[in-house]
Amino acid sequence: MKYVIIGGDAAGMSAAMQIVRNSNNHEIVTLEQGDIYSYGQCGLPYAISDEVKSTDNLKARTAEAFREKYGIDARTRHKVTRVDCEQKIVHGTNLKTGESFQENYDRLLVATGASPVCPPWEGVDLSGVFQLKTIPDAHRIMEYMNKDIRNVTIIGGGYIGLEMAESFVQLGKKVRIIERGSQLAKIFDEDMASFIHDEAEKQGITLNLEENVEGFKGEDRVEKVVTDKGTYDTDLVLVAVGVAPNTSFLRGTGIYLTFKDAIQVNAYMETNIKDIYAAGDCATQYHRIKKKDDYIPLGTHANKQGSIAGLNMAGRPKVFKGVVGSSIIKFCNLTLGRTGISEAEAKQMNIPYQSITIKATDSAGYYPDPEKMTLKLTYHEENFKVLGAQIIGGDGVDKRIDVLATALFHEMTTEELLDLDLSYAPPYNGVWDPIQQAARKAK
Repeated sequence: MKYVIIGGDAAGMSAAMQIVRNSNNHEIVTLEQGDIYSYGQCGLPYAISDEVKSTDNLKARTAEAFREKYGIDARTRHKVTRVDCEQKIVHGTNLKTGESFQENYDRLLVATGASPVCPPWEGVDLSGVFQLKTIPDAHRIMEYMNKDIRNVTIIGGGYIGLEMAESFVQLGKKVRIIERGSQLAKIFDEDMASFIHDEAEKQGITLNLEENVEGFKGEDRVEKVVTDKGTYDTDLVLVAVGVAPNTSFLRGTGIYLTFKDAIQVNAYMETNIKDIYAAGDCATQYHRIKKKDDYIPLGTHANKQGSIAGLNMAGRPKVFKGVVGSSIIKFCNLTLGRTGISEAEAKQMNIPYQSITIKATDSAGYYPDPEKMTLKLTYHEENFKVLGAQIIGGDGVDKRIDVLATALFHEMTTEELLDLDLSYAPPYNGVWDPIQQAARKAK
């Protein structure tokens, strides 16, 4: 059996390793457009801020390791340009030689990930305007930081925008975030986002909300950002306005594309074309709370989906049971955690809901130096099933979000949250955990 995998990062190589472990007489070819296999993209902001001392620390395995240790034909600089689904042939270009190549397959996995979106603004090609997705991207930013960089402008207030704002603040730069929406981190409700805005102000970060970028100006390098409300001096720009799946090469194949051109897959990671699978940031994820497919490109999902795709390709059936929308972000002195759906999403979906917001601490009230947190619990007003939660604070946020994510996975009610036997000792909790404090108020 010959397996071809397009993409050499989280989803692709998770699948490849499952095929290695669970099949015999296999031939595995992996085609990676870049030079680097299997690395932690989520660690890039921390490499730029020097908290992670080298981008080499982010690499899990090299292409050479996959070849020598596992017998995988792991190729770099191989760009796939077309898939012939009828003949089962992948066509592409060897970027090192410029020559065309083709590979036959019995089963194919598309794990091409996603790329940052960059609107066609005037001046976007100026030196000093960056995006961040790969290790080479990080290296370019780090090299440019050796110039006289004082003012940094970040376009977009999502995951990457917030994490990079923190990194630049730690490097002593003056940071401005321009966001076309009314708040940072739109995955949070407006009332919770206010805590993020307050932290940005404490860190000296300038926020320009409800403002649209129109372009950039400069001679040899970027010097100004122009918006519909003003012009601002800058020495470096990071564009972080979202990502889009790398699926353009599939148009015309008959493979069904949905959200933002993500590949529609079923629970077995199969596409609508026989023997073609997809996983990771280029594919959909089933949302257990929304009860429908969604597009939430995160590394956790990519690794799980890739692993499940590999098992199914190797003839070991396993289903992907879906996501509940969990995520966590470190932003300066705050931890921002959420799971499930927000109040805004519940309203949009016409779900009858109630929300409870409480102030709590990560330890017993009498224990020294408690870390404060604000917890918002959203639940169904008729059956009291938990719908989602958002927590912003210091230590202990991650613990509570993970408990609530587990509760959501099992469709628990607010009453059942009270029955949980959660750990207690004064340095770590009160006798009633913040989750249970909120659940007790549910009416």
